[in-house]
Amino acid sequence: MHPNLTATAGVHRRYNPLTREWILVSPHRMERPWLGQVEAVPAEARPAYDPDCYLCPGNVRASSERNPDYQETLVFDNDFSALLPRAEGVSQAARMQSTLLVHHPERGLCRVVCFSPRHDLSLAELPQEQIRQVVDVWVQQYVELGVLPFINYVQVFENKGEMMGASNPHPHGQIWANETVPTEVRKEDTAQNDYLHEAGRCLLCEYLALELIEGQRVVLENEGFLVVVPFWATWPFETLVLSKRHTPSLAHLYDSERDALADILKRLTMRYDNLFQVSFPYSMGFHQQPTDGQRHPAWHLHAHFYPPLLRSAAVRKFMVGYEMLAQPQRDLTAEAAAARRRGQE
Repeated sequence: MHPNLTATAGVHRRYNPLTREWILVSPHRMERPWLGQVEAVPAEARPAYDPDCYLCPGNVRASSERNPDYQETLVFDNDFSALLPRAEGVSQAARMQSTLLVHHPERGLCRVVCFSPRHDLSLAELPQEQIRQVVDVWVQQYVELGVLPFINYVQVFENKGEMMGASNPHPHGQIWANETVPTEVRKEDTAQNDYLHEAGRCLLCEYLALELIEGQRVVLENEGFLVVVPFWATWPFETLVLSKRHTPSLAHLYDSERDALADILKRLTMRYDNLFQVSFPYSMGFHQQPTDGQRHPAWHLHAHFYPPLLRSAAVRKFMVGYEMLAQPQRDLTAEAAAARRRGQE
């Protein structure tokens, strides 16, 4: 068992076994004065329906398509998709000019998932039964996109808040389906496969068991899921949502586990909002097995929450300088962050 690493621990490095990268932890820097950028806290008063919102029911989007008068969730192909079903503009001969100038065509699809017709509700504010509907949509989209012959990975994610680049405050997420497995997922794929081969056990099953024993980084749990501030967390209030059962994807969840996921997402996002009494910005996404038709026994379903706020609703964590040029660095220890999160009901 690791020693009790509190906010008074000295400067140290922590290892991320999922990406095989290191992070520098400097707890004493939480005491430094802050005269840097202070964010404007966005006004939270929004109408239930906005006639100018291109995601609200019945409104016209940029593509000139009109949204149906949906009552639960809505899924549509992104009007400004970053991926296209047909690769264009790169010939076979032009794919590799040298070993240093390499490019390949990439096919895929991008979809938008509106969580609710209500313009004014975030995931934290939706009823749990409506979050369960969102979970069902994620599962359906993962299966539907994953069987396409040119799709080998389906990324489900949400960017919440202007600070995280959300172009619209209406509660929604995205799904990008790639022909190739993306970089961050490929790192985790390699690490999990190597751990299974070398240790004969699932990496995240082992990690989950350790966190349940130690307890100091646990934020909350239910029958199906555990939420922790991971030992190697980079963002101040980063969390990792782990399926308690070894299951490779959203599509493999039992009905009771889908209920449990809706419950844990509701409780987790509420804790985020209560931490600084603001609608907490974040980027979150699920990592799960590729959809290439192969067996992936090492894969363990999990979700990452990456929120940028550091000290308050107005002070954010910047990934600049040392972080961009050397390695990630954090001030608040994972244990201290978890303790603060546990107190936010």
